Amino acid sequence: MEAVIAQESHAGTRLDVFVSEQFDLTRSAAQKLSDDGHVLVNGEPAVKKYKIKTGDEVRVEKPEPRVIDAHPQNIPIDILYEDDDVIVVNKPQGMVVHPAAGNPDGTLVNALMYHTGGNLSAINGVIRPGIVHRIDKDTSGILVVAKNNEAHLSLAEQIKEHSVTREYLCLIHGGVSWEELTVEKNIGRDPKDRKKMLAGVKDGREAVTHFFVEQRYRGYTLLRCRLETGRTHQIRVHLKSIGKHIVGDPVYGLKEDTLAQKEGITGQLLHAGKLGFVHPSSHKYVEFNQEVPDYFLCTLTKLERQ
Repeated sequence: MEAVIAQESHAGTRLDVFVSEQFDLTRSAAQKLSDDGHVLVNGEPAVKKYKIKTGDEVRVEKPEPRVIDAHPQNIPIDILYEDDDVIVVNKPQGMVVHPAAGNPDGTLVNALMYHTGGNLSAINGVIRPGIVHRIDKDTSGILVVAKNNEAHLSLAEQIKEHSVTREYLCLIHGGVSWEELTVEKNIGRDPKDRKKMLAGVKDGREAVTHFFVEQRYRGYTLLRCRLETGRTHQIRVHLKSIGKHIVGDPVYGLKEDTLAQKEGITGQLLHAGKLGFVHPSSHKYVEFNQEVPDYFLCTLTKLERQ
């Protein structure tokens, strides 16, 4: 059980805010711990609205995480290519890549375990077998998965060296004054919201994204985005840092997204359309392309007609 003594500068701070900041938790996680009686102030459980006083001893008891075990599930997946070393899949929007606390099953990993009979690399453990890189739940597109440890190590090294080709298409609100733009801003956790990432964080990790205008519409722009690095939420965060937002983005997007509401879009219009790498066995460069999904294409078609 961890404990922190409140200083004079903390006086008047809500308990959930104090716990979030001092114990490196999200605000919602701190609130849940308090609601469940796992936050003690001077030895007694305290409500999340409690106002901290100087000298308060705040203890947090973090319950043991629930063990999540990935298991095979017969879920259809769109396989673009497969051999003894790799599987290249086209992940649909809305599918999580691997099991986690909020998504224990129904993931791409569950589907792949069923499809391969468990024949996936073991480097990332039982929860993320075969997973070399990820894309967000509400991002669609191409992903390569390793079927053995040798292939996994080869692909991971290529990603580390920034030699993998990864290009996305996204639709953003508004126009831009440039045809090409490179954003180089470190990315790290947002200190005000630990569920989000933030560009320009002092201790963040290097992040580079190259943007190219593909098509201009009335009030919107289609961008091609090439990743040089692969940080969490990189494209979305870099766009937000220059005042641009992807249509349908529930986390970094506009609060009033009229196009997403009108078209019934439930996630960001961001698609991993190109993936290229050196094959682990043949040592030849291979590249895969996938058109945007129907709902994305339908939105673009309607914009063209305006």
